[in-house]
Amino acid sequence: MQIRIARPVTDLARSQKLYCAGLELTVLGSFTDHSGFDGVMLGRPGLPYHFEFTLWREHPVLPQPTPDDLLVCYLPDASVWRASCARMLLAGFRAVDPFNPYWAVRGKTFEDLDGYRTVLQNAEWNPPALNPRPGD
Repeated sequence: MQIRIARPVTDLARSQKLYCAGLELTVLGSFTDHSGFDGVMLGRPGLPYHFEFTLWREHPVLPQPTPDDLLVCYLPDASVWRASCARMLLAGFRAVDPFNPYWAVRGKTFEDLDGYRTVLQNAEWNPPALNPRPGD
């Protein structure tokens, strides 16, 4: 399965620059005036996910993320995590307090200029054990 996370943005070039620099993503593809939309796909070659940022030329959709709509990146190595946090700030993200205090225990939350939030979590991702309901 390939996963694409698509988000409307207010400035396509700015978002591309921000995410490429902050998360070390590369441009995987782009399109211009596809039924009135411009867009760019960012990711890392060979991985089963990427991000698509779009801008509709005639009627731009204003981003409306909530403070708890998150992209969470797990970085277990502390030195890699610290360097990544510094890179996010240098790229132009701003550090913000998380809506959910859980993300402040081992992570840092960053917000882009459209209000989208990214958490850099200094931990390995360990999915919680499933708790089946009785009778399942």
